[in-house]
Amino acid sequence: MAGETPPYKRIVADVRARIEAGDLRPGDRIPSARAITKEWGVAIATAIKAHAALREEGLTSARPGVGTVVAGPAPRNEHELTRDRIVSTAIKIADSEGVAELTMRRIAATLGVATMSLYRHVPSRDDLIHAMIDAAFGDIRVPPRPNADWRRSLQLCARLEWALFQRHPWLGPTMSITRPQLAPNAMRLSEWVMAAFDGTTLTMGERMYIQILFFSFVRGVASALEPEAAAIQESGLTNDQWMETQTAAFLRLMDGGRLPRFHELTTGGFDFSLDQLFEFGLARLLDGLQLFVDARA
Repeated sequence: MAGETPPYKRIVADVRARIEAGDLRPGDRIPSARAITKEWGVAIATAIKAHAALREEGLTSARPGVGTVVAGPAPRNEHELTRDRIVSTAIKIADSEGVAELTMRRIAATLGVATMSLYRHVPSRDDLIHAMIDAAFGDIRVPPRPNADWRRSLQLCARLEWALFQRHPWLGPTMSITRPQLAPNAMRLSEWVMAAFDGTTLTMGERMYIQILFFSFVRGVASALEPEAAAIQESGLTNDQWMETQTAAFLRLMDGGRLPRFHELTTGGFDFSLDQLFEFGLARLLDGLQLFVDARA
């Protein structure tokens, strides 16, 4: 039919699109002529013509002992691509850009490898997130045994978790309490917290609820970190600067004495921060738990 694109040109266009998308990186093998005949259902002569056209466009080159590959500098050897490298790269991307921007293609582009090569090490994105959580919690270092004072041990653990969530704002929203990811490093930390009550009469069930309660508190405060970072990036305003833009509206709400406690709070110089909220909440939780543990003595 007049005007119809020749089959070999459609093959060339498809391979070019894969290269431009990053699915085929410099040094990656492209389908052989025989593979092309099977994938596109064309004759061997058409496949050979497609290979020739790709070489003429400078998209591919022949590499002795390897075959026809995408032209350009060869990437790292595939044996250098490990699960740890993938997870580490994914964490860096999530830390700087947010977990929403974390895709297999983005990771592959950063590592300079083909996207599909990642799946030999991490079968799915869920598996990758699971590995990222475990790797992040692996950075927490606690003493081999909890302090004899369980309160000091819980305080230490909570502050280490808070610092961890601050380093990785994506971490809190990705973790589940009702369907917890079985991350060995996180589980070891939970075991350490439960061991802090070995000198008490608390049951293992009660200890586990305490561990979940404290983790939920830290995670709850930390859940504001990623949206806060995104809001600052999108608006270009710090939290203090944003509050200044709301001052007029806030004063109108208080006008007429309808909100006297807010008026007193504002004139008293109340200063809010997530760090202060964390410290205040942690102290109150520990105070309440102290009464519970003492009553069981």
